[in-house]
Amino acid sequence: MRARYGVPLSIAAAGAAGLVYSAGFEARSFRLRRVTVPVLPAGMRPLRVLQVSDIHMVGGQRKKQRWLRSLAGLRPDFVINTGDNLSDPEGIPEVLDALGPLMEFPGAYVFGSNDYYGPTPRNPARYLSEKFQGRHGLNGNPPVVGVVHNRWEDLRDGFDGAGWVNLTNTRSTLKIDGVSVELTGLDDPHIKRDRYAQVAGGPSETADFSMGVVHAPYLRVLDAYTADGYPLILAGHTHGGQLCIPFYGALVTNCDLDTDRVKGLSTHTVDDHTAYLHVSAGCGTNRYTPVRFACPPEVTLLTLVGKE
Repeated sequence: MRARYGVPLSIAAAGAAGLVYSAGFEARSFRLRRVTVPVLPAGMRPLRVLQVSDIHMVGGQRKKQRWLRSLAGLRPDFVINTGDNLSDPEGIPEVLDALGPLMEFPGAYVFGSNDYYGPTPRNPARYLSEKFQGRHGLNGNPPVVGVVHNRWEDLRDGFDGAGWVNLTNTRSTLKIDGVSVELTGLDDPHIKRDRYAQVAGGPSETADFSMGVVHAPYLRVLDAYTADGYPLILAGHTHGGQLCIPFYGALVTNCDLDTDRVKGLSTHTVDDHTAYLHVSAGCGTNRYTPVRFACPPEVTLLTLVGKE
């Protein structure tokens, strides 16, 4: 009888150990990723950009809040928040408190679907089935119904009140020690709120440097930014795959981006235009799937330098 149940019990034990590790340790093992990107015009001084994404704040996440507050010690030139700050409709005060020290620096933001809507329980296997069917978010799926609507206006007002720039389907410019940084942003493509026609036309001739900002790195958005000549695009959304296979990588991206570019720095090419793309793996998870495996939570400090 013991031999009969030995293998299933060992598999169950390994699965339980993996769950404890991925939920109890790795999901709270916050990391700082450092990346250098050669995109600035020759002669311009380097710019240090802190990208924060996919916080998915849930009430009581004190370690995450302390860690986010500590990032102000990096003293970036500016901060870009690429959305999905919430995974709890009541989490807005804790997000604003955790990001408070960073809001002392110039910054800008876009929202993701989880800023607008509260989370719902979801079978993780659906991400795989949707990948094979080519269905992601509202891109081919039925409209969102029966969901909790977050008080996203309070989050917006908190960011705006601190001086961060709202990039919802619009352009804006930050002045960094005399350098003009143009930011062109979109609302979340995952729920079809992006309106690229409102910001089309490419970088302004009056800006010293221009970049694109979006939450979900859907190919239609990357194509548009790249074809318009933006040298750098920042995005989040993918969680780096969240549950990855060691020595293999991510299985899904939760959008139509390929898994080879699920996180970190890569490039995107359209015709004769090439842009750098940085996708943040984010520093949180949906409250109903609070696990990460082979994909620790992160924030990225990007140092922009002159083109090689």
